[in-house]
Amino acid sequence: MAKDRIKKNRWRLLHQYYSYTGFYRFIIDGVKKASLPLILVVVALVYVNYEVIKINDLLKILTEKYDDLTIFSVFFISESILGLLPPDIFIAWTKNTNFPILYLAVLAILSYIGGVISYILGKAMLLIPSIQKYMEEKMAKHIINMRKWGGLLIAAGALLPLPFAIAAMAAGMIRFDFRNFLLFSVLRFLRFVIYGFAIYQMLN
Repeated sequence: MAKDRIKKNRWRLLHQYYSYTGFYRFIIDGVKKASLPLILVVVALVYVNYEVIKINDLLKILTEKYDDLTIFSVFFISESILGLLPPDIFIAWTKNTNFPILYLAVLAILSYIGGVISYILGKAMLLIPSIQKYMEEKMAKHIINMRKWGGLLIAAGALLPLPFAIAAMAAGMIRFDFRNFLLFSVLRFLRFVIYGFAIYQMLN
């Protein structure tokens, strides 16, 4: 009974802390900002699908024009450097490959490794004072948020449509515990499962 009370008090304190420091507001605002481009992409895809060319046909052309290694390489570079391209495009591409589930799994693994590379890059920047100073100025907000919310911010970046690579780099820059980073980042795989299911259904 006493243990349950302690746990409840702990969760209540954590909830109060995240509310006070603006974590929930940050997540809501971040999802809103990320959702707008996503909605525009979906609207554009629907328009193209019905007015120009079937999306499945377009993806087949993409598959025929570029080999798998090239597409995987572009995706991996994007996931390792600030998440420049939305993963959803690549998830849609896997639907028209010969091994969609396998390719989706490869994307998830590459995304996870890309996050690890972003973490290592963030940590490596600390070794060069001039680059460290420049990046700390450019990523000041992300670094502050990482110091406040730590693993929860990594988990949110891994699972939600938020810049995971930036969160990973900020984690490296504050020397967040690497083992814990790997643990929280596992949620990246769940994101690909959820989005893969949703996108595959849309493309049926």
